Amino acid sequence: MTFKQLFRKKSALDIQNELAQREQLDGGGLSKHLGVLDLTAFGIAAIIGAGIFSTIGQASANGGPGVIWLFIFTAVACSFAAFCYAEFAGMVPVSGSAYTYSYVAFGELMAWIIGWALIMEYAIGNITVAISWSDYFTGFLGSVGINVPDWMTMDYLTAHKGYQQATLLMGSGKTFENLDASLRAAHAAWLSAPSILGFHLVADLPALLIIILITALVYRGIKESRNASNAMVVVKLAVVLLVIAVGSFYVNTDNWNPFAPNGAAGILKGVSAVFFAYIGFDAISTTAEECKNPQRDLPRGMMWSIIICTILYVVIALVLTGMVRYDQLAVGDPLAFVFEQFNLKWLSGIIAVSAIIAMASVLLVFQLGQPRIWMSMSRDGLLPSIFARIHPKYNTPSFATIVTGFVVAIPALFLNLTMVTDLCSIGTLFAFILVCGGVLVLQEKKDIPRKFKIPFINARYVLPILFAVIIWLIVTYAKSEAMAFVTNEAKIVPATELFENLNPSEAQAVAQQISSTDTVGLAAANQDIEAYLIGLNADKYNNFIKNVTISSNKTMSSGWHLFKHKIPMWIFLLTCLALLVLSIQKNLSLIPVLGVLFCLYLMSQIELKNWIGFTIWLLIGLVVYFSYGFRNSKLRRSV
Repeated sequence: MTFKQLFRKKSALDIQNELAQREQLDGGGLSKHLGVLDLTAFGIAAIIGAGIFSTIGQASANGGPGVIWLFIFTAVACSFAAFCYAEFAGMVPVSGSAYTYSYVAFGELMAWIIGWALIMEYAIGNITVAISWSDYFTGFLGSVGINVPDWMTMDYLTAHKGYQQATLLMGSGKTFENLDASLRAAHAAWLSAPSILGFHLVADLPALLIIILITALVYRGIKESRNASNAMVVVKLAVVLLVIAVGSFYVNTDNWNPFAPNGAAGILKGVSAVFFAYIGFDAISTTAEECKNPQRDLPRGMMWSIIICTILYVVIALVLTGMVRYDQLAVGDPLAFVFEQFNLKWLSGIIAVSAIIAMASVLLVFQLGQPRIWMSMSRDGLLPSIFARIHPKYNTPSFATIVTGFVVAIPALFLNLTMVTDLCSIGTLFAFILVCGGVLVLQEKKDIPRKFKIPFINARYVLPILFAVIIWLIVTYAKSEAMAFVTNEAKIVPATELFENLNPSEAQAVAQQISSTDTVGLAAANQDIEAYLIGLNADKYNNFIKNVTISSNKTMSSGWHLFKHKIPMWIFLLTCLALLVLSIQKNLSLIPVLGVLFCLYLMSQIELKNWIGFTIWLLIGLVVYFSYGFRNSKLRRSV
């Protein structure tokens, strides 16, 4: 094995020839049924789902009405990436998406890495959506009097962690009735679950059910999947427009003041949830071989879906934060919640049903995308050939679709929502960065025919000015925060995270200190010490932490423990410097450069533990590649 072999590339012309030969030999290959309207509908189906019916609530609670800037910022980042996807789709209109694009731009090793990352993205994305669908479905059943036991509707990790946290809080003086509803449910699920040899049987069975149904539909054919997707998109767009129309009459503009109550930090706290609301438009590119005119329709479908969904997200966020105060929106079903506050329960019921449909449509698009990635990798010899098998009747990648069903269904029984949302976002952003970088690598290759080319703006002249403006803004408005970041100044642990660091005796000590210093305030918080601390202003909370009688290791974050969480941001800053130098030296195209920077910035805002989890996944992928893919690569055998 030589270093050069790891980066052997496929040419765009060879890929197009392979596609033509495959269609002739296989009698047409995959069925071509998709036009620009279908692709736009797929994009809307993927984007309007968990984001608008669920995660928008927590993002609004953190950022206030100002969360609309995060939606716009994320849409711009996705648009830059979409331009790059569109250029590649014009060069290599096949089902591999970012995997195939990386094969052309960077070579086999990077193609494998991005293909492996995409497998994680689609699988974890569907796990996330399946869990959200289960929450809405069981909530709907409860509203009509059908109560499913908690241990059948919750994952094992959430139940176990929730039980431990509830026990800790009750040990520090908090009553069971004052616990969050989610903690009470987790506590009940853990205690009521059947047990075998001490193992509690807690699993999300409705999530399993919807994955089985969607996988069967995807297996059946692209035409059937398209028809189902289009129907579901019509329903959820109608409901979203109904929510906007009715909700606008109940907006109180006083609720928009302050517009960004927690500043930029509060807005950016929702970055993972908001970005997750947008992912899925890239899944459109995996259907390239099933498009009637992929080189024309794929770019249009991507851009139209992003534009339409951004407008809807911004308007919905303004309506929600106008109807109720932003700090009341940290709920799992924000749309239904706000209308219940105005006694419009008939509309809450419609929203609950439409959310179930919306989540199913997202699941459908993601479940379409993943088997087509497996199929493309198998065609290149990097995975066993069985993954490229096309069903003789349904013209779908049959074996890959079945495997995808298992890969999604089993983890959905046991994983929790927060973990999988962040991992899905980081995998998607990584794919976007490589696609944007691939366009930069190929920008000087004039011999590759393109049906769509990104408008060229020379980053050499724009990027230095942009960076100078950003540095001026930081020095003018955030100098102290910037210096604290650079010098790694110690920080007090936020009230929302304090109890995660404490053992029962330390939590009891905190409770006793509050009782001895502010009995009136504690009574106002219903003896809830966590709520009491969260309710303190910054000065009072900081003063309390300085005087609390527990180890500073539990109340302060400093040194390596603090610095390690800044590593993603340092990677972003160093990349900014590198791209600035390269832009000046090589006259790089501005749009893909901004695509890399925007997506990497969003990636840097995701917690370090998710970077570690993603890195572990990639290392596992490298083991698979060197043990199978490298030796069986068709490019290697053709040499």
